[in-house]
Amino acid sequence: MKKLLYLTLCAAILILGYRIFFSSVPEKTSDIAGQTIICFGDSLTSGTGAGREMDYPSQLSRMIAGPVINAGVSGDTTAHALKRLERDVLSKSPDIVLITLGGNDLKNGVARDAAFENLKAIVDSIQITGARVVVGGLSFPIRDRGFGRAYQELADETGAVLIPNILEGIMGNRKLMSDPIHPNDAGYKIIAERFYEAILQL
Repeated sequence: MKKLLYLTLCAAILILGYRIFFSSVPEKTSDIAGQTIICFGDSLTSGTGAGREMDYPSQLSRMIAGPVINAGVSGDTTAHALKRLERDVLSKSPDIVLITLGGNDLKNGVARDAAFENLKAIVDSIQITGARVVVGGLSFPIRDRGFGRAYQELADETGAVLIPNILEGIMGNRKLMSDPIHPNDAGYKIIAERFYEAILQL
């Protein structure tokens, strides 16, 4: 009798878990797929080092089973991105914008305050339209000239969702990198997964 009761209880738990999981996750994914999502950034967005359709926007598109616009330009700085913001993002009336910018400013010696003044202008301009923003930050301890901290300050000021270090656990891992700076297909998959989890929170 006890064994039968135990088996019945286990079956009920399994059925309940199945219904909760398979009724909620596809619904969230469907909601995301119905929105206009733009990935705006530099080579981490355009997909330098990735195979065909293995950049993170393409992989994210497959995760949500819906279109994702890749508006990445290799070598882009925050200043150049700000200049093309209207053409490549705002004119498309996005619902969600995912940003990877700042790495080239850091590499090129652009002052932190100047870079994040541009980045804040970008985020503010997107949010004014009602779109939501997720920022993929970067953090290189000792040599990031305060950029890592500035991403957090940006998120605090604007309310944008922040992934503090989009390359955490990827940078320096030969299995995930195509060169010293850019991920390979597997690395971009992790970036896509991180953005996917972030937009689910929205």
